[in-house]
Amino acid sequence: MITDYVRASHTLTRMRASCVGPYLDDYSSTMAREGFATLTISDHLRSVVQFATWAERRGVNVAYWEESLLAGFRRHLARRGLVKRNRAVGHATQFLEYLRALCVIAPATTTPEPKRVEILEQFASWMVRHRGVTTRTLDRYGCVLEVFVAALGEDPSSYAVADIRAFIVDHLGRRGRCETRMAVTAIRSFLRFLVAEGQIAPGIEHCVPTVPQWRLSSLPRYLEQPDVDRVVASCDLSTGHGLRDHAILLLLSRLGLRAGDIVAMTLDDIDWRRSTLRVQGKSCREALLPVPQDVGDALLAYLERGRPRSDSPRMFLTVLAPTRPFASSSAVSDIVRFALARAGIRKPPTRGAHLLRHSAATAMLRAGGSLETIATVLRHRSSDTTAHYAKVDVATLRQIAQPWPGGASC
Repeated sequence: MITDYVRASHTLTRMRASCVGPYLDDYSSTMAREGFATLTISDHLRSVVQFATWAERRGVNVAYWEESLLAGFRRHLARRGLVKRNRAVGHATQFLEYLRALCVIAPATTTPEPKRVEILEQFASWMVRHRGVTTRTLDRYGCVLEVFVAALGEDPSSYAVADIRAFIVDHLGRRGRCETRMAVTAIRSFLRFLVAEGQIAPGIEHCVPTVPQWRLSSLPRYLEQPDVDRVVASCDLSTGHGLRDHAILLLLSRLGLRAGDIVAMTLDDIDWRRSTLRVQGKSCREALLPVPQDVGDALLAYLERGRPRSDSPRMFLTVLAPTRPFASSSAVSDIVRFALARAGIRKPPTRGAHLLRHSAATAMLRAGGSLETIATVLRHRSSDTTAHYAKVDVATLRQIAQPWPGGASC
């Protein structure tokens, strides 16, 4: 029953009234039998209803749904600026397979793959080869650049400064600062690629405006060490789920790893004899980090008693079926978010995995570690980024702060 996964009455009413309403109870039960988690089922149901509502507005009856309809749904999500559109389209695709098994819709027909934009394929290869960006970064850039190329055309020689600026104003003017900053970074990177390949004139990339950002202007967001200890200790070590989360939380809080580092970690990354961990971070830069005793013990406990049987080389896997590696960094942030709730920390500065990275850096600094040491552990490319943590000792900063001219002292 969908009432097990959706609580809001108005949402339930909207789901029941949609054209897929009669199928949702059985669909959610089927996913539950296959071992999908409660949050995953809830996410699937919302995506399916979103797709159904979009199809209804275009007058497409359920009986005529097919894979070609998903391309239009993807474009619709792209125009709305939804970054997680691939997930929603994937959920809709799975629902079509369910309807096909019930003979509600016709069997799938062989259709040619959607046309790929050649210039964007070249850009992705260039970014991997020369910048070492990750697949996740390319996916985020692609969400913006597909719309950009659709608006300005696939011929870079026709790009004009006025057209580029007009696109940014029209498509990004109403978005949030973080999303806009990511979008202009993607467009600027794309234009730099075109300059490097000689397809547009040098200097045109400078027409992309910069989103205002006062770097390092805020205090680091972190937890005090007692709170970090409570978060790590909140895991139930009698279950495979708890053993996995315990190992992940220790890696985040002791070594300051990023969520992406956790997702990409493989079984071969740990040298048990030398007690080192190989981490491949941003721009494909590798680093060897020491593995503390408690971190090593937690990893061994997970491998021996908590990790599901799998041929995957990835270290951390989902617990419930279908067992597979984490799909994205958001899974690691969810682990931190749930641990914060279990530990009773009501109003943390943030609820993502980076909170524990900041906490690790703050703890090292307060324990007497130098900024150079912290920069090495956190793998910062710029010393200015590490200097951000020097502001955590607010009491000392108040002693050296100078009074404002003509006003009271701080």
